[in-house]
Amino acid sequence: MGYLASHLNDTTIILISLSIILLAGFLVTRITKLLKLPNVTGYIIAGVLIGPYVLNLIPHEMVDNMSFISDIALAFIAFGVGRFFKKEAFQETGFGVITVTLLESLLAGVLVTLSLYFLFRLDWSFCLLLGAIATATAPASTMVTIRQYHARGNFVNILLQVAAFDDAVCLIVFSVAAIVVNASAGANVSASDVLMPMVYNAGALVLGFISGIILGKLMTPKRSEDNRLILTISLLLGIAGLCAAVDVSPLLSCMLFGTTYINMTKDKELYKQVERFTPPILSIFFVVSGMSLDISSFGTLGIVGISYFIIRIAGKYLGAYLGCLIAKTTKEVRNYLGLALIPQAGVAIGLAFLGKRILLDNMGNMLLTIILSSSVLYELIGPACAKIALIRSGAIKKNKIAIETEKDEQQIESPMKSKTC
Repeated sequence: MGYLASHLNDTTIILISLSIILLAGFLVTRITKLLKLPNVTGYIIAGVLIGPYVLNLIPHEMVDNMSFISDIALAFIAFGVGRFFKKEAFQETGFGVITVTLLESLLAGVLVTLSLYFLFRLDWSFCLLLGAIATATAPASTMVTIRQYHARGNFVNILLQVAAFDDAVCLIVFSVAAIVVNASAGANVSASDVLMPMVYNAGALVLGFISGIILGKLMTPKRSEDNRLILTISLLLGIAGLCAAVDVSPLLSCMLFGTTYINMTKDKELYKQVERFTPPILSIFFVVSGMSLDISSFGTLGIVGISYFIIRIAGKYLGAYLGCLIAKTTKEVRNYLGLALIPQAGVAIGLAFLGKRILLDNMGNMLLTIILSSSVLYELIGPACAKIALIRSGAIKKNKIAIETEKDEQQIESPMKSKTC
């Protein structure tokens, strides 16, 4: 591929790469369907296979220059999730969601911090920052699994609300931990480096809210479907671009955008229209995520990294379970919510790079390696765990899985039939 790329112009390389990415994602999901795994898992595996660390079908520079895809995909995912945050639904679960979020986030962080400190006698600053990062959850893959199987119900509402608030809790916890570590060790990170991300995220929320109001005013009854889609996408890309300018995730902002719009207009059709537009974007996003995963990093994970991987899962599950007990949720939510909160990627990786700057060289590199390598595992097993949780909780009906599988089989058979005709 390297020789071929050197003899092609940039436009050709980009277009062929996108073609390979979409085709690889489609082909691998044919296999993962047979194993009853979510599409997201297939996309990530496809990315690993065609990426620079295995078959190297896509130029490394191409992978490095496609980070904008994640911002676009997260914007679309979050906007779609926003429709689940109707005022009526949140009034039913509000206190419970806050309780569950605090417990599942903080218990995971506390368990990681104390366990690594007492088990391995590691530096307290290192354990504190790693514990703070452990509070984060990456909801994108879980959200796409929910969409794929059309999961609905109380379990889904609580899961999405918890996932939405989770990163906000993580930012606050990490900021406090960084201030403590910075004050005690005299690290080369200023207070603004720690506090400004919180300010930017608050600004992003305001931007999302205002955008929802603007879109609600623009969607007049006479507006055509084409123009409805154009206006929505233009605002989503604008939010994503402004968030990227200050290096924050567009997830919360676009989620509030979608929430504001649905509560203003009660217009469900727009979300269905956007959903029909997004499958190729989501496929590219997860395949590119897979291409960025260096599977050789597993070798450097070590016993500390493996302990982090397991303890964080235990903390998330136990915290969600206890939170649900206090909030008096149903047995299905209590037993399976923690299983759907396993994935960890974007926010955690960003904070790991900041943590590397705060700690000394060896400790900083160790922190970053643990987060990067464990994120690979979390993203691979996360969608499958989320699917199990959604099925066990009753959010996905077994007949819907059968319908999904039947659709895919028909998609494979129909081209063959057309050829014989």
